[in-house]
Amino acid sequence: MAHSLAFARPRAPTVLVVEDEPLQRMSLMDLVEEAGYEVAEASDADQALIILESRPDIRIILADVDMPGSMDGLRLAALVRDRWPPIEIIVTSGRGVPQLTTIPARAMFLPKPLNEERVRDALHLFT
Repeated sequence: MAHSLAFARPRAPTVLVVEDEPLQRMSLMDLVEEAGYEVAEASDADQALIILESRPDIRIILADVDMPGSMDGLRLAALVRDRWPPIEIIVTSGRGVPQLTTIPARAMFLPKPLNEERVRDALHLFT
């Protein structure tokens, strides 16, 4: 008797895009999806933490440094590194390069305006 095995395609890693500007967030989400990843979104660090606490499938966060709310993207990145060490981190900013001491270990910084190819390359480095 022959058995057919159905192989499920492995699920793409999920990237959490954390950006307070709606148009930039939508653009980043499109870029992440086009690069072959699942995407989740948050408009600030507080919302990102709620998502991270409920979504164990998040593998990478892509967060803007300059955000309103209780913490900026660098504080979010530090918290993520402490609470969810396996999650990879990419931080972005259009206001210059943060001091290296403020960027958590294994995190990557990309300056704005974001170059699509550099974003894709950064995501692929982490997967």
